[in-house]
Amino acid sequence: MKQRLEQLQQDVLAALLKADDEKSLQDVKVGFLGKKGTLTELMKGMRDLSADERPMIGSLVNTLKDQFESSFIERQSILRQQAIDAKLANEKIDVTLPGRRSTSGSKHPVTLVTEEIVDIFSRLGFMVEEGPEIEQDFYNFEALNIPKDHPARDMQDTFYITDDLVLRTHTSPVQIRTMMRHKPPVRVIAPGTVYRRDSDLTHSPMFHQIEGFLVDEKVTFGDLKGILTHFLNEFFGEGLAVRFRPSFFPFTEPSAEVDIACVICGGEGCRVCSKTGWLEILGCGMIDPAVFNSVDYDTEAYSGFAFGMGLERIAMLKYGVNDLRLFFENDLRFLKQF
Repeated sequence: MKQRLEQLQQDVLAALLKADDEKSLQDVKVGFLGKKGTLTELMKGMRDLSADERPMIGSLVNTLKDQFESSFIERQSILRQQAIDAKLANEKIDVTLPGRRSTSGSKHPVTLVTEEIVDIFSRLGFMVEEGPEIEQDFYNFEALNIPKDHPARDMQDTFYITDDLVLRTHTSPVQIRTMMRHKPPVRVIAPGTVYRRDSDLTHSPMFHQIEGFLVDEKVTFGDLKGILTHFLNEFFGEGLAVRFRPSFFPFTEPSAEVDIACVICGGEGCRVCSKTGWLEILGCGMIDPAVFNSVDYDTEAYSGFAFGMGLERIAMLKYGVNDLRLFFENDLRFLKQF
């Protein structure tokens, strides 16, 4: 038994030195100490030894195990270092190559315009409100003085979900919901997504609007003109010429369209403004008393105005974009300019 152990010692140490990677090193360990390893099989014969021989052979076995473990760890460390050295030698870094730049995102132009408009009106004391995009007919039409048979419903080109549910055609329902929750004075700006059956170079079936309204005692059309003129000069630049033209909206009376001097040609006349020197920018007016009746506001005590504008149109004018569809195509070549 002693001779067999001494021979095993020589054989296993030689096998460790021959192992040239960690896998073959582990194979040596399993072949020596595994369930069917040579040392394990040899130890099974210890039961046949006499009582005097067992302590001596047991001591030799433990010494052999300790020596093996020490040699195994040493050889494993050498092989790991060799693997690292080989990897470093083969995987060189070419420091002359250009670095990989991290790409940065940017806000969508419609988002930039929305944030700028909200910021201007926030400084004027307006609060931001939002509402659902799937809207009840009452809030989208009836409370805004557009009954079932009103011809203005045809102008809206509505997406109907049911007879009573629609994809909202404007952000004006937020006006109704807000006034039903709050008594005057109220001063609100309401940006959001709206939907209409329309699609061409200047129209999209899904687009963005921003609604604004103010209700208080003794609010006049002069207040409306002053606030909108201030906003347009803040947004497009001081000294911008602004004009108000009579118009019609079911929920305001009197109503007006607001034009600005063409930001492309400075009012001289160009293709964008159809040689007129003016660009239509938004609609507005004094809130119709019929709307106040829908929200139980006292029409004798309070008056107010409302206005609304398409955010894509504002963005097109601000950034010189000539095709509305660019805002929705997610072309990175277009978006990264912003």
